[in-house]
Amino acid sequence: MKISTSQYLGGAILLIMLGFAFLQPYFYPMDIGFQDLTNTLSNPNELAWFGTDHLGRDMLARLSSAIRLSFGLSLFSVFCALVAGLITGIMAGFFGGWIDRIFSFICDLVMALPGLLLVLLFAALSPGSFWTLYLGISLVMWVEFFRVIRSISSTMANSSEIQASRLMGMGWLYSFKRHLLPRLLPMIATLSAFSLGNAILALATLGFVSVGLRPPTAELGLMMTELFPYYYEAPLIFLQPVIAVFLMVLSLQLLSGRVK
Repeated sequence: MKISTSQYLGGAILLIMLGFAFLQPYFYPMDIGFQDLTNTLSNPNELAWFGTDHLGRDMLARLSSAIRLSFGLSLFSVFCALVAGLITGIMAGFFGGWIDRIFSFICDLVMALPGLLLVLLFAALSPGSFWTLYLGISLVMWVEFFRVIRSISSTMANSSEIQASRLMGMGWLYSFKRHLLPRLLPMIATLSAFSLGNAILALATLGFVSVGLRPPTAELGLMMTELFPYYYEAPLIFLQPVIAVFLMVLSLQLLSGRVK
């Protein structure tokens, strides 16, 4: 699979963002909850490299923590959706029958509601909980993985390659590794990057409408909500979480090949 220039660019941006977020505790150790009410909404300086928020908390430390949280939770949700979609999609595509009907019916139920609304419903069950966000995002992402993998699997199930392998006495595991997996990997890689960007955006959206995680958690959407009343007084401080979400989603879009 040939890697395009845009994908190299997306990978570089994502690597820089993650390096900044995960190395911050080592090169810039700072308590994300420490408040200094005498130094609020300050511009970047030698003591606070990215400035401080409305409560005097260090923006660089909070921004790094928010990126780690958003990326980690989104990655976990997409990984679980991928594993579930891979198993159910292959079972539905290869074996068909009642297995296909059951999973397709569940897929139709999930698709009956818009994805973000479904995540909002899960988040409303237990506001501020990581697990409800994880379940909602994973379920929405599962639909996409299931549909793509089921489509490819059902096509490959009747292909001449699979039939030849079966006639030669090869098992399903061999057929999967030899014929199906090479067809799935490029599509899975593209869909995973695209879904990860959507998951980060969904998490930030939930935080912005105050349905996701609760203060004092450092989360990108929640930081936007907290800083929004001060956008005119300190636009640079307000724009930092906005730019972080933009760069993360852009890098993943580039990696998925959706942006040419």
